Amino acid sequence: MSAPAPSPLAIVEAAPLPRQEEVLTDAALAFVAELHRRFTPRRDELLARRAERRAEIARTSTLDFLPETAAIRADDSWRVAPAPAALNDRRVEITGPTDRKMTINALNSGAKVWLADFEDASAPTWENVVLGQVNLIDAYTRQIDFTDPRSGKPYALKQADELATVVMRPRGWHLEERHLTFEGRPVPGALVDFGLYFFHNAKRLIELGKGPYFYLPKTESHLEARLWNDIFVFAQDYVGIPQGTVRATVLIETITAAYEMEEILYELRDHAAGLNAGRWDYLFSIVKNFRDGGQKFVLPDRNAVTMTAPFMRAYTELLVRTCHKRGAHAIGGMAAFIPSRKDAEVNKVAFEKVKADKDREAGDGFDGSWVAHPDLVPIAMASFDAVLGAKPNQKDRLREDVSVAPGDLIAIDSLDAKPTYDGLRNAVQVGIRYIEAWLRGLGAVAIFNLMEDAATAEISRSQIWQWINAGVVFENGETATPELARKVAAEELAAIREEIGEEAFAAGRWQQAHDLLLHVSLDADYADFLTLPAYDQLIG
Repeated sequence: MSAPAPSPLAIVEAAPLPRQEEVLTDAALAFVAELHRRFTPRRDELLARRAERRAEIARTSTLDFLPETAAIRADDSWRVAPAPAALNDRRVEITGPTDRKMTINALNSGAKVWLADFEDASAPTWENVVLGQVNLIDAYTRQIDFTDPRSGKPYALKQADELATVVMRPRGWHLEERHLTFEGRPVPGALVDFGLYFFHNAKRLIELGKGPYFYLPKTESHLEARLWNDIFVFAQDYVGIPQGTVRATVLIETITAAYEMEEILYELRDHAAGLNAGRWDYLFSIVKNFRDGGQKFVLPDRNAVTMTAPFMRAYTELLVRTCHKRGAHAIGGMAAFIPSRKDAEVNKVAFEKVKADKDREAGDGFDGSWVAHPDLVPIAMASFDAVLGAKPNQKDRLREDVSVAPGDLIAIDSLDAKPTYDGLRNAVQVGIRYIEAWLRGLGAVAIFNLMEDAATAEISRSQIWQWINAGVVFENGETATPELARKVAAEELAAIREEIGEEAFAAGRWQQAHDLLLHVSLDADYADFLTLPAYDQLIG
């Protein structure tokens, strides 16, 4: 057999990495190049369509279920493909980036599924992109181990039947990969992440009794789901595996996707595994799309928007009903708490909240839920065990009692809570701390005992932007203005400097993070995604 032709892709502005040649083979890059050639033009059209739809929402301040797809919703006969055995029981899923230590800990965590994240929990440095792929290959070939350089503690995989099933999440459609170009143009990050992972692992995963399974982020319409389905069809033929081997779970984390849940499942029906309720990005999407809709769309402090809020209940209950009507898994939201090694009382209160949240999801009919830390796996597992028993899921609970009208999903003003001055300060605190870590290459960051990712920073900066543009008056009489945001940000930057000391402050990227947060929070031209200007400043 002749060697594959050199790839038409160029690797640019990227320092060589150890073992990158194992991932960036000519054959793998040729596959990514073909994905780019075939599908990036449609990606571009769909991004343009997002902008057109956003303009329509700005004009009307409303959304509705699509009239042109009413027949799909009305047709009770279709179902998604049956779940493969490795994805039939998903009662607890753990999320996290694909660094070496996390890869081992997540697979060993006792969760049924690990969301191996190249998206919001991973800052897309070239090192994270490439070595994350190396770590997953090593995990599947059981060539992975890790010794913590600080503690000397070794990490190794448990037996194969004790490991979580991997569901990999590539980057969203809006992000490029600047280090891989075709004729001078960057390749979409989604195609790089998907293409490298699929090419190297699809057949290997089948041999392990599993398969190439994916979480699809930031989806805004069923047409974007259709694009992914066409990619799956092409990819399976390209490497020679049966159609339907791929399974995809779509995050319903945009407000527009919430109005197209059935259509999204329909487009992916031969490859669909389920839908997931992603809380912070969902709230960010509401602010982004209805940011000029007036006072009725102003969200209170992010921590005041619980999953029991009426518009959030409408969203989650519609998701469960939609999934079970079509034979798909409904996966609940994130428990982001990070246990404290010092404060037992903090843990006690937080564990009670996590238990209540997971009890509610299991009681509502969800088939599983997310946690961010291994210590939360047993808590979530107990909640779902109590409802499921020996059953792998509760798809038989059709939730035909649920009825959601279009307006229910955007009834933001049904909340009694209002924005507070402390909420502004918290948004600034978390925003600066997260962005600083992201700029150093860390995408999953523990802040105030919560595991935060890019979605956290998005809702934080969006709320600052929204409150200022809505002229919110806080309970202390102060009005949300650019000047107030700058004052609070300066105070928080000074507090961080005092907290960590001059040496650590100078070694970090604190001023840069402060400036970037204010830029995306105060600029009249609202950036669609914080990670777009942030990526321009990301080193590596």
